[in-house]
Amino acid sequence: MTTSTVTAPASAKTSRKAAAPDPDRARRRRRLAQWGFVAPAVAFMLLFFGYPLVRNVVMSFQHYTPKTFFTGEAPFNGTDNWASVFQDVLFGKALWHTLVFTAGSLLGQFCVGLALAVFFTRRFPLGGVLRSLILLPWLVPMVVSGIVWRRILDQDTGVLNTFLDTFGLGGNTPWLTSPDMALLSVILVNIWIGIPFNMVILYGGLQEIPKELYEAASLDGASAWRTFRSVTLPMLKPVITVVLVLGFMSTVKILDLILALTDGGPADATQTLGTLTYQNSFVELDFGAGAVVGNVLILISAVFAVFYLRANRTEGK
Repeated sequence: MTTSTVTAPASAKTSRKAAAPDPDRARRRRRLAQWGFVAPAVAFMLLFFGYPLVRNVVMSFQHYTPKTFFTGEAPFNGTDNWASVFQDVLFGKALWHTLVFTAGSLLGQFCVGLALAVFFTRRFPLGGVLRSLILLPWLVPMVVSGIVWRRILDQDTGVLNTFLDTFGLGGNTPWLTSPDMALLSVILVNIWIGIPFNMVILYGGLQEIPKELYEAASLDGASAWRTFRSVTLPMLKPVITVVLVLGFMSTVKILDLILALTDGGPADATQTLGTLTYQNSFVELDFGAGAVVGNVLILISAVFAVFYLRANRTEGK
């Protein structure tokens, strides 16, 4: 009797192999996921930064008046707004005052802030309390600081003149009412406001410098000044760059402090590009001219940012 055996097909033949994943499809999914995370930030930037920037540029080429808000009509006038702003003597003064104000403020804030940061690296009783008290000018709103300092610097009833008069040092100085003194006074007040920020950031940078470097410099017989110049400053350079960049961005466009102290006066002695933008747009209601000055401010900031990025790129190489 013969028996026939039927060979079962191998499992490898009956089961299908899982299809290999498509690398292009996986790459597309990964790219889509990346854009999904980035899209909200891009939308936010375009909505709250891109649109206002483009709108400001367009407005600078239009005859934009309060009537436009009701009629919606803003006739294109070419470069008339730009020509009228650049031909205005006040624009040249405001540009110069902005440069002086920014340079003087940054220099004063950085020097005093660095000196205080180095001072507070030494441990002493109540050091933390004093460091906290120095932060107060930075925490107070700028408008409040401006109003308080306007009272302090008042020529007739100000605390500063009263104090100077007590010691016979001349108590009748027109700090805010003299064209020769007003800009200097505003710079000094802004230095007072910006010192805490510089001190905090630079103090944090000083804490990151390895102590071994100072020990090595001491063993080599380096003086305190030589150690500061050869160790502290080079190691602090990245932090210094951040401090100066952030300080420039906040100082070049400052408005509220000057309005609270002098309102751009006396005789336009403290008029800057920020206050000129405000005056053209909200006092004279010439929104086209105000947009022009605003665009100049944006351009100055952009040029500074380009130089900063190039310097960092060169340093990284």
